[in-house]
Amino acid sequence: MEAYKQEFIDFMVDSQVLKFGDFTLKSGRKSPFFMNAGAYVTGTQLRKLGEYYAKAIHDQFGLDFDVLFGPAYKGIPLSVATAMAISELYGKDVRYCSNRKEVKDHGDTGILLGSKLQDGDRVIMIEDVTTSGKSIEETYPIIKAQADVEIKGLVVSLNRMEKGKTEKSALAEIKDNYGIEATAIVTMAEVTEYLYNKEVNGCVLIDDTMKKSIDDYYAQYGAK
Repeated sequence: MEAYKQEFIDFMVDSQVLKFGDFTLKSGRKSPFFMNAGAYVTGTQLRKLGEYYAKAIHDQFGLDFDVLFGPAYKGIPLSVATAMAISELYGKDVRYCSNRKEVKDHGDTGILLGSKLQDGDRVIMIEDVTTSGKSIEETYPIIKAQADVEIKGLVVSLNRMEKGKTEKSALAEIKDNYGIEATAIVTMAEVTEYLYNKEVNGCVLIDDTMKKSIDDYYAQYGAK
């Protein structure tokens, strides 16, 4: 596993973004782990988060793109932080763009924040995590309606590796439905492998009992 992935897992835990226990998801599923990107609240956290996204994008898609698109709301700071990190790490200037939940009819009008999309733009989308793919369903037609753009890929922070609407994962469904290569900074399998019986801040987050809970969860909800 790449060093930045290990660092990112530690970062999620230190930021209390990734937790282990007993959680009920929006889907109604009972999960032994939970990720809340809303817990990234400081300037230092956002700077580091942007760097991890930038490294994942660079590794998996290169730098041959023009725009980072972050769906509202959580995708807005992600797109800004990552655009800044790409500039700092790789010397490449990319534009950021996000959508509004409601169209603005005065001042900076329209449904987009940041850069306007232009014909021929190559777009990378970034999100925190996707379980059902609902955000893509909402934002994909918005993006395509603004200009004739190429959506090169989607990057999320954590691939939960569980069933979406079918037996496949949400990321695999996105690829099937939209032709978008969807990937993540880390997968839950990588998280489990890295943290299993590893002491973090004086505590073992994934001991044998938690490992069994995770294995049982994937036996029921794991993607094929």
